[in-house]
Amino acid sequence: MAEFVTLEVSEGIGTIRLARPPMNALNRQVQQELRAAAREATVHPDVKAVIVYGGEKVFAAGADVKEMAEMSFGQMTDVITDLQSDLAAVSEIPKPTVAAITGYALGGGLEVALSADRRIAGDNAKLGVPEILLGIIPGGGGTQRLARLIGPSKAKDLVFTGRFVNADEALAIGLVDEVVAPDDVYEAARRWASQFTTGAGRALAAAKAAIDQGLDVDLHSGLAVERQLFASLFATQDRTIGMESFIENGPGKAQFTGE
Repeated sequence: MAEFVTLEVSEGIGTIRLARPPMNALNRQVQQELRAAAREATVHPDVKAVIVYGGEKVFAAGADVKEMAEMSFGQMTDVITDLQSDLAAVSEIPKPTVAAITGYALGGGLEVALSADRRIAGDNAKLGVPEILLGIIPGGGGTQRLARLIGPSKAKDLVFTGRFVNADEALAIGLVDEVVAPDDVYEAARRWASQFTTGAGRALAAAKAAIDQGLDVDLHSGLAVERQLFASLFATQDRTIGMESFIENGPGKAQFTGE
C-alpha cells in the first residue's frame, strides 16, 4: 500500500493524488510511488484518462532538498536515471493526462506537471524551476520538456534565473493551458478528462504516441511514425465501429469499446 501517492478511479477517470504534507516534497519514496501509480493507471481497464493532483493547497514544491543534500556525486550518478524516469512516469501513460495545479509547482513538482499532456492551474499558482539557486540544474526532465513546451529562450530565462511565474504569466507563455479559481482546479481537470472516458482508447494512445515520438525526430521520421500508427488502427474494433457509425449516422455518434 503506497504511503504518499495513490490512484483513485471514478467514472473512467484515474486521479493520481500526491499527499505528503505539508508541501508534497518529492523524496525518493514519493518518486517511486508516483511511477507505480502511473503504471497502475496504464494497465487499469477502467481508467480512460488521468489527472495528477496535489490537493487543494499545493501541487508539489519540488524535490526533498534535505535528502538530496546528503547525496554524493557517486550516489546521484547511480540514481539519476531512475529519478528522471520516476518524475517522467506520467508521460508514459498512453492515455490523456492533465495536471491540476494549485499553489506551488516548483522544481521536480513542475517537472511532473510538464509530463502531463495538459496543465490547468489555479490563479494562485506559482511555477518555476529554482534549482539554479541550489547550485544545480533541473534533472527530472525540466531543461528538455520546458524548452520543447515554451521555447528555448523562455526556458533559459526560467532556468537561469530560478524565478517563479504566476498563473497569468504561465498562461501567456504557454506553460499552462487554462487558469481557473483554485477551488475549481480539480473539477476543471475532470471536465477535460471526461471527454475521453467514452473515446476510442487505442486511437487516443496512437495520437499521443505520434505527437510525442514525432517531436523527438525530424519531420521525415515523424511522418513514418504517423504512417505506422495510422495503419495499425485499421486492426481495431473502434475503427470499424467509428467508420460504420459515420456512414450510417454521421459524425460524433459512435459508441466505442476501446478495442
